[in-house]
Amino acid sequence: MTRQQRYQFVTDYFLTHAPDAETELFYDNPYQLLVAVILSAQCTDKRVNQTTPAFFKKFPSIHALAKAGFEQVFPLIQSISYPNNKSKHLIGMAQKLIKDFEGKVPMTVEELIQLPGVGRKTANVITSVIDKQPNMAVDTHVFRVSRRIGLVPSTATTPLFVEKILIKNFPAKLIHKAHHWLILHGRYTCVARGPACEKCGLQEVCVAFKRKAF
Repeated sequence: MTRQQRYQFVTDYFLTHAPDAETELFYDNPYQLLVAVILSAQCTDKRVNQTTPAFFKKFPSIHALAKAGFEQVFPLIQSISYPNNKSKHLIGMAQKLIKDFEGKVPMTVEELIQLPGVGRKTANVITSVIDKQPNMAVDTHVFRVSRRIGLVPSTATTPLFVEKILIKNFPAKLIHKAHHWLILHGRYTCVARGPACEKCGLQEVCVAFKRKAF
């Protein structure tokens, strides 16, 4: 099977079984999603969703957050991983948006990565979810699943390498969906330890399943 045939199989499978896949983070606007994604670094979406309602009640806008002090932000996110750094990043992010972006969340990766707490992965999430741009955020799930299935070669050892290959091979109009397909598949089926291969519809094309290499 060629790699393109594998991509076609995976695409067809998810279009049938998860056509409406989307982020599990709760948000109402770009500002809220940006905060949620920053908080989600090395933390579960479930924990973030438990935390953000109180946060957004206290800081309903970029302008409100930009005026906040560390002592106001920290207590609201202290159950999240790395709350010290994330408190500083959130305040700095809001202040940068006011200073350089007229208080609006920009929609290019190049602009977003200028914000405190925002790396390439976060920028890819924001632009693909909000604007449906063909950007692929490679987190641990995407990295693991794409290598196991065989969407990328074993020599793809960095997130950026994986990102470039996935973008090259998935149809551009579906990349924003493919991001969620791979994340959710890794979160609930192709888990790191003890993947649920018996209920996986990708066995036919999965390199790791055929090799029993987990």
